[in-house]
Amino acid sequence: MDLLALTVSVTVLIATLIAAAVGHSRVPPALVAVPGAALLVLVGAVGEPEAETAMWQIAPTVAFLVVVLLLAHLADREGLFRWAAALTASRSGSSPRRLLARVVVLAAVVTAVLSLDATVVLLTPVVLAVARHMRVPVRPHAYATGHLANSASLLLPVSNLTNLLAFAATGLSFLHFTGLMLGPWLVAVAVEYVVLRRLFRADLAVPVGDPVVEVPPVPALAVTVVGLVVVGFAVASGLGLSPVWPAVAGVVVLAVRGLVRRTSRLTDLVQAADLPFALFVLGLAVVVLAVLRNGLEQLLTTVLPDGTGLLPLLAVAGIAAVLANLLNNLPATLALLPVAAVGGPAPVLAVLIGVNVGPNLTYVGSLANLLWRRVIGRDDAPSGTRFSAVGLATVPLILLGSTAALWLALQI
Repeated sequence: MDLLALTVSVTVLIATLIAAAVGHSRVPPALVAVPGAALLVLVGAVGEPEAETAMWQIAPTVAFLVVVLLLAHLADREGLFRWAAALTASRSGSSPRRLLARVVVLAAVVTAVLSLDATVVLLTPVVLAVARHMRVPVRPHAYATGHLANSASLLLPVSNLTNLLAFAATGLSFLHFTGLMLGPWLVAVAVEYVVLRRLFRADLAVPVGDPVVEVPPVPALAVTVVGLVVVGFAVASGLGLSPVWPAVAGVVVLAVRGLVRRTSRLTDLVQAADLPFALFVLGLAVVVLAVLRNGLEQLLTTVLPDGTGLLPLLAVAGIAAVLANLLNNLPATLALLPVAAVGGPAPVLAVLIGVNVGPNLTYVGSLANLLWRRVIGRDDAPSGTRFSAVGLATVPLILLGSTAALWLALQI
């Protein structure tokens, strides 16, 4: 172990995570991660060939993320989220409890199909606006979108950047991955609903003041395109093709329509693609690799248990959840996957449960949490203590239940 190289690598990682947590427009995370990665190569903390290989390996995953962000943005411009939220509210009638149940389902589906970023950035503001229109407390529904953005991202390889990374590490097909994670996903969604309903029973007892009765027209093209893209993911996997191609096709269809009708501009599409975030992820991959090579990999190899039994998988998921809250779930995923992949797909999927569910314990657990806090605004954002208290009521139960569901799926 090179202590100096480890110290420099950890320092760069901490600086990168601070930049990501603060989210200042003048100092975007990429402005720290990319030069930081270059510095680590320059001082020899990681070799140039290794750094280049790491970036090339993660580049297809990052490119796919960019495409999914564009797809969600274009679907939003077609009115998909406004229509879905209004339909959800209208079906809830005068019952806040039914509204929460339907918001949980809606957030779970949006997260699974269009990624957690779509839930945080596009769905959350619409759900809060609907709750205010109905004159009911927004807290249960805000927590539902925030929590489900993390915990409901277990289902598909495309639901989260961590999923894309884990999917590549497992070697599973799209359908096999989804089949194994269906049980954990259902458990996570069910536990979130039951616990949130219990925790916010007083808020949910407030009668609806103004029920939603009008629903905008169905955005038929957006619904059709998104549906076909999801089917295309499975078909492409069966043909041995990357799932990026159905997503690209969906983006092209909606982008052409948006540009022709002038509901979208090229500058909007560039902004929605969030290319600085893509650069941040590439730089972060090199930074985490440097930390791994200079001591963390050896530590994780010692700590992570072997085997695919229920107890080892629970231990892996628990360690992943803790590491996600110490490092943030993205660097935790990059650090854990190379070690977990030695044991096959089962430990990798247990890691995924930990890094996706665990972040609901603290704001710093995931970038989605920090973004969610900014989206809902200072007045509605819970304190860090309150956020963690709600997380303590859900996360341990979901880790236990979802990991048990994964273990059962592996026995079939």
